[in-house]
Amino acid sequence: MNDMSQEMQGKIMQFQQIQQQVQTIAQQKYQIDMQVTEIEKTLEELSKLKKGADIYKSVGTILVKNNDKDGLMKELEEKKETLGIRIKTLTNQEKTLREMHQNLQKELTEAFQKEKA
Repeated sequence: MNDMSQEMQGKIMQFQQIQQQVQTIAQQKYQIDMQVTEIEKTLEELSKLKKGADIYKSVGTILVKNNDKDGLMKELEEKKETLGIRIKTLTNQEKTLREMHQNLQKELTEAFQKEKA
């Protein structure tokens, strides 16, 4: 690697950084997807409850009684919507990074082929 140009070394480092960023975004999207799934299950269960049923909301490490079913459902819907926006943002970032990654991969491949020739 000593005879490799500084520019090539920089591109390789950039390539690796982009790979790591794509992996991080994929992990974040997975975690958010899991949260959305949990919210959807909670909303489904809330909708099945009869009027006047006891409902508890997790606040930190304790459960607090909260019988405002409609308020809780609205809060969960808003959180789900916010998470949906976050997923869209991450998807756009991931797309951009993947394009950059492919372009760098192409550049590096061409440069290595020229070096071999």
